[in-house]
Amino acid sequence: MSIIFSRACEYGIQATLYIATKPDRRVGIKEIAAELNIPVHFLAKILQALSEKDVLKSYKGVHGGFTLQRSPEKIRLIDVVDAIDGLDFLESCVLGFPGCGTGKPCPVHDRWGAVRDQIRGMLSEDSLADLLPLSREKIAHVLAEYAAKG
Repeated sequence: MSIIFSRACEYGIQATLYIATKPDRRVGIKEIAAELNIPVHFLAKILQALSEKDVLKSYKGVHGGFTLQRSPEKIRLIDVVDAIDGLDFLESCVLGFPGCGTGKPCPVHDRWGAVRDQIRGMLSEDSLADLLPLSREKIAHVLAEYAAKG
């Protein structure tokens, strides 16, 4: 688990990247859950949130599943993070002090500000399309690890 994102957000990013690697078809929730080793019921809630925020498009029925709502060039990681965790962590005090700001900074305000700006930049700059080549490699590696364990 990362120190910045919730487990749900991590899974949401992974699932969105997985769906982006399958542009020619609808991807079922059971496939995503099995391939990425994510609990199906937990994943269902995550994918629903991503659909409600127009990151994913959901199709019901026998031939249902999920696709990206927009082209991978138009979806950024910050869209996924915002849909699941929100962006409050980019606005609030990292130590949780109320009223923290330039006028009344916490002990790490300036240093956190620089890190926060780097995180925002990283999440905002690259599109899913930019991340697809390495995503395909990582997903293949994850699948191989699960196959070796199972």
